[in-house]
Amino acid sequence: MKTAIPRVLAAAALVLGTTVGAAPFASAAEVSMVSVVHGIPGQPVDVYVNGAKTLDKFEPSTVAGPLELAAGTYDVALTKPGEPVGSAILRNQALSVPGGKNLSLAAHLDAAAKPALTAFVNDTAAVAAGQARLIVRHAAAAPAVDVRAGGKPVFTGLTNPKEAKADLPAGAVEADVVLAGTSTVVLGPQSVNLKAGSATIVYAIGSAEGKTLGLASQVVDGLGGAPTGMPAGTGGAADTSAPWPLLSGFALLLVAATAALRRRSARPAGDVAR
Repeated sequence: MKTAIPRVLAAAALVLGTTVGAAPFASAAEVSMVSVVHGIPGQPVDVYVNGAKTLDKFEPSTVAGPLELAAGTYDVALTKPGEPVGSAILRNQALSVPGGKNLSLAAHLDAAAKPALTAFVNDTAAVAAGQARLIVRHAAAAPAVDVRAGGKPVFTGLTNPKEAKADLPAGAVEADVVLAGTSTVVLGPQSVNLKAGSATIVYAIGSAEGKTLGLASQVVDGLGGAPTGMPAGTGGAADTSAPWPLLSGFALLLVAATAALRRRSARPAGDVAR
């Protein structure tokens, strides 16, 4: 993301962090980059963080973010559009966000086809010149699978919610997913473009029984031996900017917090908020 958007997200996320007791001015080592992956088929959702709506009608197979979150514990809830947090279809009231990481929070189906929230730590170690990292995650209600490139197995026996990864030469890779130990294709083939100095993360999502299997992907840039610092991440495969509902939700938090600070600074010395 470019221009002022990262600053808006960063400032808003720090405001959000203060609601759970995190330091309002966290250092880079205390902040993580967090993306949200929607892998539950056929169900748009509203996403709430600490009771505040941050994504409105978030569509399946899409990725939002990344945003900066200070290290701490968060209450994350997914509801059907327009329904209250108390009616969440999926909720984690104690989601731990460590400091200094690059994370993907995936809402998906587990092996028994029940909604689940899984936090993945993205490998942002530097890759060699001309190389790219491919990470494949099994987040579907489906049996174990093998991932093939050019018809040859690259990752085998992958189960929900596990991942496999490898550093490969940058460029286009023709990949498909088959039932483990067989040649029965369940996804693909699909061309995956591996950009040098980045990690391409591909999620198998949906349900085999429900015939809703599909793919979602995101890209994490900044792995090409750049100076030490927080790597930048990009969201969905086509549009790498955060959806406007995400920006507007966090912007509202920022505006509210700014107004509160102004009211506080306008009080005479010694005045205490009631």
